[in-house]
Amino acid sequence: MAVDLQPVWDRLAPTPLREAADTYHLQFYAMGTDCKIVYRAANWAAAERFRELALRWLARFEEAYSRFRPGSLISRINAAAGREPVAIDAETESLFALCDWFHWSTHAVFDPTTLPVLRLWDYHQSKPVLPTEAQLKQALSLVGWKRVRREAGSVFLPEPGMALDLGGIGKEYAVDCVMAMALEQGFADVLVDFGHDLRVHGHPPEGGAWRIGLEKADDPGRCWSGVAVTDRAVCTSGDYLRHVVIDGRTYGHVLDPRTGYPVAHGVRSVAVIAPTCTEAGMLATAGLIMGPQEGLSFLESYYQAEGCLTLQDGTRLTTRRFMDYVI
Repeated sequence: MAVDLQPVWDRLAPTPLREAADTYHLQFYAMGTDCKIVYRAANWAAAERFRELALRWLARFEEAYSRFRPGSLISRINAAAGREPVAIDAETESLFALCDWFHWSTHAVFDPTTLPVLRLWDYHQSKPVLPTEAQLKQALSLVGWKRVRREAGSVFLPEPGMALDLGGIGKEYAVDCVMAMALEQGFADVLVDFGHDLRVHGHPPEGGAWRIGLEKADDPGRCWSGVAVTDRAVCTSGDYLRHVVIDGRTYGHVLDPRTGYPVAHGVRSVAVIAPTCTEAGMLATAGLIMGPQEGLSFLESYYQAEGCLTLQDGTRLTTRRFMDYVI
């Protein structure tokens, strides 16, 4: 898949590499968020090779899969909806296969075709308005991952107006891919953090487990506690940072693809610990959308995952072993 890396690479290429003892730090802005990679390398040359490898991969990934970039693969797929299939490469097929799995495992709560509905809830408008029932009905008629036609080497959205948005999986998938690249380079101690969706391996410079803070939904920027993890991913999904106020009522940015409305059942945030960042992020968002009891039962049923749902009144519902990680 040929993409023009230059626009994103021009932003990422100047990223400096900082060293403290044999631990290296990268901080940069990609995929619409602040990113950080911390890793231990044998020497500066090895650390620098990985810096360029990781940043070039991220530049290509963002240029290919961001719906905000007009020349991206996702934008071309959306523009061709109802007209013609678009060629895709093996990596995109693998990413869409993951979408299949999470669409099924979350009981259709995860659906990459919700962009028509998301566009109705424009959080960037200076004077946002509440979508009408007719608008929501029309947008929901274009939603349905199972309707996407995929064949070897191509994908086709069968109706004009259908559109993909990988915002619910892309950043977390990128964390896992960069972690895999770090491990392939032989690095044993690594943290990859993209917008506070993160995965760790090995140990931090001070030894022991990596300590990850859990943000307070009612006081963003401060933590109510933290978890100690190694070889795990930690993600939190919530409605307390991005929202829109319409007619005096606050609507969060997480939409339920089954109704077209933002979630509003008293869950402020969901934190999940899982083997991979893609799993942790997907489970956290699914738990938020499902609500207190369904969400907790869902997290309990997922193998090797633990979670905590924070409710509007401050109550926390946790899976059986979540508190084992809390410090």
